Amino acid sequence: MAPYDATAARMTVPLHDVAEAARLLLAGELVAFPTETVYGLGADARNARAVAGIFAAKGRPHFNPLIAHYASAAAAFADVVADARAAALAARFWPGPLTLVLPRRATCTVDLLAGAGLDTLAVRVPSHPLALALLAAVAVPVAAPSANRSGQVSPTTAQHVLEGLGGRIAAVLEGGACDVGVESTVLDLTDPKGAALLRPGGVTREAIEAVIGPVGQALPPALAAASATLRSPGMMLSHYAPALPVRLHAHDVAPGEALLAFGPPLPGAALVWNLSAAADATEAAARLFAGLRWLDAEGGRLGLARIAVMPVPEAGLGAAINDRLARAAAPRP
Repeated sequence: MAPYDATAARMTVPLHDVAEAARLLLAGELVAFPTETVYGLGADARNARAVAGIFAAKGRPHFNPLIAHYASAAAAFADVVADARAAALAARFWPGPLTLVLPRRATCTVDLLAGAGLDTLAVRVPSHPLALALLAAVAVPVAAPSANRSGQVSPTTAQHVLEGLGGRIAAVLEGGACDVGVESTVLDLTDPKGAALLRPGGVTREAIEAVIGPVGQALPPALAAASATLRSPGMMLSHYAPALPVRLHAHDVAPGEALLAFGPPLPGAALVWNLSAAADATEAAARLFAGLRWLDAEGGRLGLARIAVMPVPEAGLGAAINDRLARAAAPRP
């Protein structure tokens, strides 16, 4: 698949054929589809480059975690560790507008970029019949934020999607107006001692508490946004941090350093992971988290002292890449 270019002129096709939408997704294309909440911008969640394409198409400034959508609770719980609370909530509210944040399994098939490099993953089973048909047809997790440009109003019709993303994605699956019209409720279950409401949505806190008992008190909107931000990947100063120290803006490589390259690699590195030999930011975004993990593991095994990182231009997804690299290099708490 060629590098995704969000600025390239292309036709966005309205679709009424679930099989064709599934074929496009499995080919690495971006396809918007209806859910009961809003239209989602879907990509094969296993495909790092397709996931990076979501950020490029939306103009999303950070690699915020994406929700992985599944055709069934069993499929979702194959990728995350579900406790009794998660099982009870799934039995009551799935399919439906509830997203659960749970620990990733070691065998999780979702690419690290979709989960913003963390060991947790947000999962849900939507109830819209076309969404379920599409998810059953692809039989893989589909990463899907709202199908709009970053910062704009979420879309509840296919026409809304075309107005914001026409020419930037392959297709939109026509499914009429969404029933709920606001995003799903997001509930953090990663702490066994208590659940936390990260985002109010289509399932109320009261309904959730009727199933699992008390949930962390929902905050006023401004404070709730800040709380959710702190719990979401990438917002702590030191984050995405490998065990090896990280040196940014490297124009040479010192003895004992591994190299995270961008474009033609610098000479002299004991170990190299190239984000993109062609200096393509979308490809680099897709390879960032895997590269940091690999260099950290192999560099540690080889007794290397540090990871040197070549400069990445700020343009496009470069800003998000540099944000994550800066957090990886920040002083450790």
